[in-house]
Parts: sequence; C-alpha cells; structure tokens
Amino acid sequence: MDRGDGLLVRKIREGVVVDHIPPGRAFTVLRVLGLLPPKPYSGRIAIVINAESGKMGRKDIVKIEGYGVEDLSLEALGIVAPGATVNVVREYKVVEKRRLDLPEEASGVLRCPNPTCITRKEREKATPRMRLVSRSPAKYRCVYCGSTISEEEFQDLIAI
Repeated sequence: MDRGDGLLVRKIREGVVVDHIPPGRAFTVLRVLGLLPPKPYSGRIAIVINAESGKMGRKDIVKIEGYGVEDLSLEALGIVAPGATVNVVREYKVVEKRRLDLPEEASGVLRCPNPTCITRKEREKATPRMRLVSRSPAKYRCVYCGSTISEEEFQDLIAI
C-alpha cells in the first residue's frame, strides 16, 4: 500500500544506484549494462519508474546489488542518461558519487543510422564512432560518414 511518504524500496548493502535517470529510460540503462535477459544476473535489481522528483519532476532509479562501478560503462550511461548520478554503496552508505554527462566521443555505443555506412557492413570491422556536436539538443555525428543522430534516436540506436 502506497502511503505517499516515500519509496518502498529497500536499501542495498553493496552495489550501485543509478539515480536521476530521465523518466522512461530505466530499461535502456539495464540494456546498456547488459542486465536484461537472456543474460542472467544473480543479484537483486530494483527499478523505480516515474518516481516523483523535486529536481526533475519525474525520474527513474535503478538499484543493483552486488554490482561494482568498475562493471559500468559510464560512457554508454552518459549517453542514455545524461545528468544521472551513479552512487556507489558499501555497507548501506554512499561512498562515492559520479555525475554522468554526454561523452565527447563514443566508440561502439551508438550504431550509425546510415545503412550504407562502413560501420553497418558485415564484412568490415569498423567500430561505430560518434562525436558530440551539440549538447542541447544532444546530437552525435558519425566520424565515418557524417550522419547525425539526435537524442530522440539514441535509445533505438544503442549498439550494446
């Protein structure tokens, strides 16, 4: 029963909490981290979608027990959840906080939308590389063909 006086998600002893995720992107965060089926993960994961936030209005939160910050792809998380915070938890206390931001360059994180780009050819070994061309609105450009992708397209073009 929701009494409206806080989140009903238990604290974690060890792990990471990704907080201030833009609303609706929690599952994209899990996909980027490789934690969606069929890959099994034995730890507990708590997902909160559209939680109230004084700062953002609404936000998503992902808590992952037994997961280390070294297991995170901060570059990929910065693309799908810019402005989010990664909190490292040890013995129920936050011992480190990292704010995510859009990386200047992303390698192997986003697929190029251009079907004729060298990175989309199966016989080629070119890893997709994108350079940030605008922070607001967020846009990346493929270093190989020059195609541009906007923030609205990021979730559909995640290469991970």
